[in-house]
Amino acid sequence: MRLIPSSRRSRLPGFIALMGASALVGVAAAVCAGPPISAQAAGLSVRIVGNHFVDGSGRTVRILGVNRSGSEYACMANWAIFDGPSDTASIGAMASWNIDAVRVPLNEDCWLGINGAPAALSGANYRNAIAGYVSRLHAAGMYAIVDLHWNAQGTLPADGKTGQGRKMADLDHAPAFWSSVASFFKNDHGVVFDLFNEPHDIGWDCWLNGCTTSDGTGTWQAAGMQTLLNAVRATGATNVVTLSANGWGGDIPQWINYRPHDPIGQIAAGWHVYYPETWWSEPSRWNAGVSPVLGAQVPIVVTEFGEHDCAGGWMNQFLPWADQHGLSYTAWTWDTWPNCANPVLITKYDGTPTGYGISLRDHLRGLAGFKPIASQASSGRGPAGAVTATRPPAAAPTSPRHPAASAAAIAHRRAGAAVPLPTPASMLATSPARAALIGLGSILLVAAPLGLAAGLWLLRRRRRPLSAGADVPVSAEAAEHSRT
Repeated sequence: MRLIPSSRRSRLPGFIALMGASALVGVAAAVCAGPPISAQAAGLSVRIVGNHFVDGSGRTVRILGVNRSGSEYACMANWAIFDGPSDTASIGAMASWNIDAVRVPLNEDCWLGINGAPAALSGANYRNAIAGYVSRLHAAGMYAIVDLHWNAQGTLPADGKTGQGRKMADLDHAPAFWSSVASFFKNDHGVVFDLFNEPHDIGWDCWLNGCTTSDGTGTWQAAGMQTLLNAVRATGATNVVTLSANGWGGDIPQWINYRPHDPIGQIAAGWHVYYPETWWSEPSRWNAGVSPVLGAQVPIVVTEFGEHDCAGGWMNQFLPWADQHGLSYTAWTWDTWPNCANPVLITKYDGTPTGYGISLRDHLRGLAGFKPIASQASSGRGPAGAVTATRPPAAAPTSPRHPAASAAAIAHRRAGAAVPLPTPASMLATSPARAALIGLGSILLVAAPLGLAAGLWLLRRRRRPLSAGADVPVSAEAAEHSRT
């Protein structure tokens, strides 16, 4: 039988009681003194209310960030799935700019695994790589916009020769593409669907309903935006959908006259503006361009914009104006192609900016509101870095650039005043788990002093029958004696 000195034995219950009380107090303090809810995300979710976006708690948010070109062309060139790094470190560089959204261009053939797309870089491999990247964006507090960027009809490959710069989505594959993409991401409301990059050289009726059209590849059937939207909604997906305007994404005022029918009202207008070559890049025309759409209670996302002079003078005018009108925007592009006039935002994937990129970086960092924060470990592995591409030539004579182009908490940003604290009622209603923890913490905080008092009382009771300093065997008899 083991002997325990009475001096130590008599203090043991008190020590346990004190430790227990301290632990209870610590747990309660930790629950009640966590990070303020105003500095956390309400959930990686976005939806439309009126002419603006809201998060999972109903707070007004905007989608502000960059395009990340490469996943639309590298796979068909048999290089890799991404052009350059897609790992956590490269996303962290984006986060350092205060970015909360990344537009990810997709290739129709690579997603579906058809028309000669390399097997190792298409089908399930391509889809899983895109999903992994989206997951890493989410972990860094960023929304993802996935868009159909390169496509081709029939058996033509969606490559640099016959896949880039197409007039419109093709009826042969685009509905199947969107049925697959929507099924893949329909449970992730941090993903926005952009139905087609830049419709051009078609009529607005064709934009909406589809038509038979011709180009250098022959005669083929274009799918309209209504057909593509129907393909998304048929899967049960309720994600926000953006639809780029006709005219290379530029003819924004006409968009509202041809708005497709969405049974759940979750569509936004997509707008592309580049300085100096596009009509709407002139500041005096901006208000007239967006007013019809915003006035009809439809949000606008400038899914592509940029400045071709390798500087930021135009950006310094456009960005404050876009903020004033509540527009969301994703700049072209987070890539390191040699020619900054393409335009590119960075010279290195560590976030080193070009002259044009400095304007966007400094503007985003200066906006009030939430800042992206990492909230969980990233899932999936990014592919090895690929060789940096030389940008393919533009397919469109009217545009010197061809616009080709990863949960839990998300951080949002708003222009204007700092985000107000939500009311306790809304906080508890939107986070039952947090409410339960706060309730438990409150109980423990009240119980802790009682536990401490009980421990001290037991300490005095157990010391009465024993002589100080005596060593006694711990036996059933001793135990029984101590209780009498």
